Amino acid sequence: MQARSIARELALLSLSQLPKNPEKLTEQQLGDIVVAAVRAMTLEAHEALETAAAELKRGSDRLFESETRTTDLKSAKAMVSDAMELTRQAIERLGMAVELPEFVQLAGQANVREFALELLMQATQNRSEIDALLDRAIVDWQLERLPRIEQDVLRLAVAELQYLGIPEQVAIDEAVELTKRYSSDNSFRFVNGVLRRVVDLLNSEAEATSSSN
Repeated sequence: MQARSIARELALLSLSQLPKNPEKLTEQQLGDIVVAAVRAMTLEAHEALETAAAELKRGSDRLFESETRTTDLKSAKAMVSDAMELTRQAIERLGMAVELPEFVQLAGQANVREFALELLMQATQNRSEIDALLDRAIVDWQLERLPRIEQDVLRLAVAELQYLGIPEQVAIDEAVELTKRYSSDNSFRFVNGVLRRVVDLLNSEAEATSSSN
């Protein structure tokens, strides 16, 4: 996991905890929210391990029942199928739990938290301007009608593009990866398209400003 990718994810998790009018929050308050997000991820790692253990136990019980308590083949197959599904779910949770300790460790590093806080500050302090730009880039829809996680991914990406000087392709690629991780399967294509239109708008405005000077 790259440090800045972790910082972006940390900023996204923090952004979801903010009130409706985040522009009024102080740097200290934003910093506290970032710390709370790290703690939440630590707790999630423990919960993922506990849930995985419980699912493996239930799967084992279903296999045992398929051998000892069924009187017909159909019931046995159903129990084995249940056991396999529980095992699959447990493996997925274990995969998440394996990644989370590294996330938490990196999230605690000063440079990661500093970038996450800077990204969070730019996204909140410039919320009105960011939202106005996104509304122009979204075709036949409105920002506020999108799922919250997609709104936040887009806001963070625009903050990177417009206020932090992050290269266009880097900001877009990172936003796409966050969307794949936290939203529905096809949402990343929508996010990618919106951000490319944002880039076009920013480049057009920059060219117009340059020409007028």
